[in-house]
Amino acid sequence: MNAEDRIRALPCWNGGIEIEPLPGGLSNANYVVTDAAGRHVVRFGQDFPFHHVFREREVMTARAAHAAGFAPAVHYAEPGILVTEFLGARTFLAEDVRTNLGRVAALLRGFHREMPKHVSGAGFMFWVFHVIRDYARTLDEGGSRKRAELPRYLALADELERAQKLLPIVFGHNDLLPANILDDGKRLWLIDFEYAGFNTAMFDLAGAASNAGLSDDESFAFMTAYFMKEPDGEIRRSHAAMQCASLLREAMWSMVSELYLNAPGIDYVAYSEENLVRLDAALDNYRTKYGTRS
Repeated sequence: MNAEDRIRALPCWNGGIEIEPLPGGLSNANYVVTDAAGRHVVRFGQDFPFHHVFREREVMTARAAHAAGFAPAVHYAEPGILVTEFLGARTFLAEDVRTNLGRVAALLRGFHREMPKHVSGAGFMFWVFHVIRDYARTLDEGGSRKRAELPRYLALADELERAQKLLPIVFGHNDLLPANILDDGKRLWLIDFEYAGFNTAMFDLAGAASNAGLSDDESFAFMTAYFMKEPDGEIRRSHAAMQCASLLREAMWSMVSELYLNAPGIDYVAYSEENLVRLDAALDNYRTKYGTRS
């Protein structure tokens, strides 16, 4: 069956349905479905072990995030398909993050603190430096076009990991693209929990800053809002290093996707190169300010 046939066959609808594609997403297909009960989002996605993505865990996290008050309700799930409430909310762009730093910081602080009370089952740790090292193994074994660059990427990951300041473990979203934040006019929501897991807060703070293109002053304000006090020099260095790690991971995510994914309309090679350019700029800024750490 094609996607629309699969949607029509789901047992969760109330009467006839209307289906329309929902644009966005680099690896999953999404649709808005309207039935007599209202509007819903249907998300298709299979397990991607090469990306550490397992849909059963994603469904559990989506339900936990709804119970904690951060995400839309899950209406139905089966292997490969997730049906959630359609909020009718506006999807954030980078400029929205920049103009709502306090709101985004408060959203993340609450998510980090409250989610451990609601997640269930075996815990999952998302540590970006492990992800980078595992991606390097996957790229090497898959004969990636970037195979010769892997030793350099691994050395850089080691350098950036050494710059991290010890922070408490929280439950992170770990994929804070602006489009994963929604605004219904009253409050902010989070969606897409493929990579959610236990982490330190720094990856979400750095990912949000990097993906929204925050300036140094905006990043300082963002961290001040999150920690509710001005960050010290070690935190600022850790944040700058983690922004580089976030970009390196995103580039390597795309390199792995070049080998194993084929999403319509997505040019993974171009996306890999785009993130490598952004990494070079962030790394130059980081090393200019902080040097290297042996």
